[in-house]
Amino acid sequence: MSDEKFVPQSLGINGLGRIGKLSVWHHVERQYFSELVVNVGREVGTSLEDIAQYLEKDSTYGYLHTFLYGCRAKRVIEEINDREGTMRINGVRVKILRKHRNPADIGWRDHNVELVVDATGAFLDPTIPSEDSKGSLRGHLASGAKKVILSAPFKIKDKSKSFPEDTITTVMGINDYAYDHKKHSLISAASCTTTCLAYMVKPLIDYFGAQRILAASMATVHAQTSSQPVLDKLPKAGTTDLRKNRSVANNIILTTTGAAKALAFVIPEMRNIGFIAESVRIPTTTGSLIILVVLIQDESFANPVNREVINNIYKEAEKRYPEGYLIYSEEQNVSSDIIGTPRAAAIIEGTETHTRTAAVRFELDGILRTDSTTLGLEIPPQSEEETQSLSASIIVDKGKRVLQIPVTQAVIYGWYDNELGSYTNMLGDLTVMIARRMRQ
Repeated sequence: MSDEKFVPQSLGINGLGRIGKLSVWHHVERQYFSELVVNVGREVGTSLEDIAQYLEKDSTYGYLHTFLYGCRAKRVIEEINDREGTMRINGVRVKILRKHRNPADIGWRDHNVELVVDATGAFLDPTIPSEDSKGSLRGHLASGAKKVILSAPFKIKDKSKSFPEDTITTVMGINDYAYDHKKHSLISAASCTTTCLAYMVKPLIDYFGAQRILAASMATVHAQTSSQPVLDKLPKAGTTDLRKNRSVANNIILTTTGAAKALAFVIPEMRNIGFIAESVRIPTTTGSLIILVVLIQDESFANPVNREVINNIYKEAEKRYPEGYLIYSEEQNVSSDIIGTPRAAAIIEGTETHTRTAAVRFELDGILRTDSTTLGLEIPPQSEEETQSLSASIIVDKGKRVLQIPVTQAVIYGWYDNELGSYTNMLGDLTVMIARRMRQ
C-alpha cells in the first residue's frame, strides 16, 4: 500500500478567531496544503461573502492581499460559492463548515482531513473523552483526524489526572525533536508567551548550565486579547478575578499567565529552577514584551557576568536558528516595530540588557573558630585581592565566619508579536513539520 494515500492534502482549522484567521493567512501564503477546511460551527452574517470580507480585512495587519503582495496588489479571494461553502484564496481552495461546534460531529473524515489545528481555545483538556457532550479535543480524532494541534497550552481540570501518553507540548526549534509520530496524537503548540520565553531562557541554560541559574522571574507586558471586554461588564456567577471584566481599551490590567508551567514541558531543566511568571495586559492590539530577570551564580567577583556576556550569548544563539526564530537587535524598538516580523519567537532588545553582581552572604557559625572547621569549610589565608577572585570565599566579619558567593542579576528584554508574526507563523511551521512526518 502506498504511503501517498496517507498524505494530508487538506488541513483542518477549527475556529476562526484571531489565531484561526491568521493561520488561514499563513497557509494561503505558504501553499503547502492544497485545501483548507475551516470549521466555524455556525452561520455567519448573511452569506459566505461576509466571511470572505472578514478573512480579507484585518484591523491590525491590513488587507490580506497587501500582506501577500504589497501596496499594488488586488483582491486574492475569488470563486465564492455560498451554496457549497467554498472560495479560493490566493489559489488555495478554502471550504467553510458552518454546522457543528462539537469536534466529534464535524466530520473531518468526510472532508479527507487527517490533520487539524484547533484554534478555538475551548478544548484544552486532553483527558476529556471524545464522547463528552460539551465537546473535547479528542473529538477531532473520533471525527476522523489522526493528529490534532492545539494553539494553546493543555489544561487539565481534574488535578488528580496526569497527561496522557499521546500528548506533547512543543515549541519549534526548542523541543520539536521530541515529537514522536507513532506516539503523539495531541500536540500543544504552547502559547505565544511561552514560545518567546523559551527562546529567551534556552540560550542561557545552554551557556551557563541549569545548575548555575539560581532563580528567574518574568513579567509579560501583553497586548489585549478578544477575551477582554471593550466596556466594563457585570461578572458572571462565581467570577473571582473582577479585573477581567473591566474595559480593555483604557486600562492596564494585572492578570495571570501559565507560561512558567508550560515552559517546564518544553525545557525540562526549568523544573529545578525557581521561577515566577506574571502578566500585565495593556490596550494595544498586538506586540508584547517579556522582561526576564535571572539570578546566575557567578564564577568570580573579579570577572563577573556582565551585559556584554549576556548579549553575546544571544548573538551566538541567533546563528543557531537559521529560521529566524531568535533575533538579536541593538535598535531602539517600540512595540509596533515588531508587528508582523516573520517567525521571530523573540527579538532581544540588546540595548536594554542590564546586569549587577553582588555577594550573597551566609553566616556559617556564631563564633569565630580558627582551630577547627564548620560545615567542612576552612578559612584560607586571603588578601582582599585573593578574596575577590574566588567563586566563593569565607571571610571574617565581626568575629563571625561568613561564606560569600558572587551572584549576578541579569535583566533581559524580549519582544514578540503575539499574533501573526511570532506565534501563528511558528504554529504554521509546526503544522507543516507534522504534516511532513505524516507522509513518511
